[in-house]
Amino acid sequence: MLPSRPAAGYFTLSNTSASERTLVGAETPACGELMLHRSVHQGGQDRMEMVSRVPMPAYGTVKFAPGGNHLMCLSPAADVAPGHAITVTLRFADGGTVDAVFAVRGAMAR
Repeated sequence: MLPSRPAAGYFTLSNTSASERTLVGAETPACGELMLHRSVHQGGQDRMEMVSRVPMPAYGTVKFAPGGNHLMCLSPAADVAPGHAITVTLRFADGGTVDAVFAVRGAMAR
């Protein structure tokens, strides 16, 4: 990973509660900035856009995957390198947080 190149975070988020929850942000010291993003195909072009929230249905899951929702890490630190792991804190609209460990893989998912 190069500090001048952004990195993306992919995962599946599960809501085990009977109420909808909304992801509103994420943070880690391993990124200068970590944003909720999604890929959009519109007018024959692909682009990414920042989103402020990602709703999760009760007892449901939301996938963060290439071509859809993802975390965008700008200015990644040196430890955002294949073979390492970073801890990310996910923030929810209700004030709750979840710490998740992300394995860092290269562009070819290695």
